Amino acid sequence: MIGPGSDAQVMVATAPVDFRKGADSLATLVKAQYGAEPFSGVVYVFRAKKADRVKLVWWDGTGLCLMAKRLEEGGFRWPGIRDGVIRLSAAQMAVLLEGADWRRVHGGRKPVAPQLPG
Repeated sequence: MIGPGSDAQVMVATAPVDFRKGADSLATLVKAQYGAEPFSGVVYVFRAKKADRVKLVWWDGTGLCLMAKRLEEGGFRWPGIRDGVIRLSAAQMAVLLEGADWRRVHGGRKPVAPQLPG
C-alpha cells in the first residue's frame, strides 16, 4: 500500500471536518486547532460526517502527503465524536483503513527470551 510507514505515529481527530479541505488546509487545522506540528512526520487522520470517508495528511520528509479513502460498503469504526484527538498505533490505523474494528488490535506482547535449563 502506498502511504505512511509501519512505524508511523498516528493521531486521529475525533470531530468531523469539512471534507472539501485539501492537504494545506488540513495541515493548518492541525496547527491551529490541535497545537501540533503538521510537518513532524506524524500521520493525522480526519473523518467526515459520514462514517464511510477518511483523509490522512502527513509530511514524508520531501512533501506534504494527502490520502483519501471512501468505503463502498459499510463504514469506518470511529470513537465517539468529541473534541480532541486519540492516538493509534500504525497497526490500528491499517485495520481502521480496512474498515475493520481497530479497537481489537493491541500493541502486542514484549518478547521474552527463552531460558536455558540450569
